Amino acid sequence: MYLPAFPAIARSLDTGISEVQLSLTSYLIGIAIGQLFYGPLLDRFGRKKPLYAGLILYIIASVGCGLVTSVESLIWMRFLQAIGGCAGMVAAQALVRDLFPVNKIAQAFALLTLVIAVSPMIAPTIGGYLATKMDWHYLFWVLALLTALILVFSLIYLPDGASPDRQISLRPTQVVQKYLFVLKNKQFLTFILVGGIAGAAPFAYIGGSSDVFINLYGLSETQYGWVFALLATAMIGSTQLNHLLLRHFRNEQIVATALSYQLVLGAIIFVGTYLNWFSVEVFIFFLFIFLTGHGLSIPNAAALSLSPFSQNAGSASAMMGFMRMAMGGVVTGLVSFFHNGTAIPMVFMMFICIFFGLVVMVIYYADSIGKRIRRQLA
Repeated sequence: MYLPAFPAIARSLDTGISEVQLSLTSYLIGIAIGQLFYGPLLDRFGRKKPLYAGLILYIIASVGCGLVTSVESLIWMRFLQAIGGCAGMVAAQALVRDLFPVNKIAQAFALLTLVIAVSPMIAPTIGGYLATKMDWHYLFWVLALLTALILVFSLIYLPDGASPDRQISLRPTQVVQKYLFVLKNKQFLTFILVGGIAGAAPFAYIGGSSDVFINLYGLSETQYGWVFALLATAMIGSTQLNHLLLRHFRNEQIVATALSYQLVLGAIIFVGTYLNWFSVEVFIFFLFIFLTGHGLSIPNAAALSLSPFSQNAGSASAMMGFMRMAMGGVVTGLVSFFHNGTAIPMVFMMFICIFFGLVVMVIYYADSIGKRIRRQLA
């Protein structure tokens, strides 16, 4: 929601856009780290208590963001905000594994993606309007209010999910062993890497888009918000298309196809941007087509990651979320680090994320095919 206000925040705090972008990086890092703690807590205490604690922390940190007077304070408050907010992400993913049969997980994740991935892409539309009507500090008060409403509805309507398991130890050595256990599952490891690396591409877009559209293409905060909303429909439509595709294709086939065409489009966007081929309309068009792949690949990669686990779903969900947000944090940090007043850092990181995500998947299936051939020859 605060993305359209990046230029205003930079002016208000007497700093640069790249420093304000670090507040997004710190948020993603906080989400990544926090999820590793919430995973065992959700398995030990059930889904609800850790969720409620996280939402309360998010509300407090949001109020803190609304009171900051320096970019350093904003960066730290965004980190604390993320530590609270990530509870909702881990709990939601674990509840999908609790409440749905294995053959319905991908469809449920497709709907969940509308919230986890698409809401942050719709929020700038609202933020664009609010940024023109009020001081940017009040955007965080709005977030605190929205989260308070989420807390109330969670208290009233949220299903329980898995029961608390008091036998689960919260000792650091036991927690680490549990994470190592889920990481030893080759299918899980492969698809959290695929989902984490390829799934970081939209974070490059999110981290760099306000500077690109507002400062380079000259859009207003409101226009930028509408562009963000338009591009969000790419993911909304493709997640719904995923329901139809799953009737005829396997999860693996959808992920591989989506990443392949994103790789081609990513190369076109990078070359076109480098050679200054694109008007703002053409640039938006190619970004729209590119982002449709995210709505297809991520839900299916998530389903493939979690399907081996009927137990330890909380820890598996946390590790999956950690990988996705850690990569997102790294990528937004790199976009900020290489900021040069052009769109090149943003579009290059989008391309390179898809490239390495596809490489991981190719290695996994090449190894599986090789093992099958060796068994047949033996």
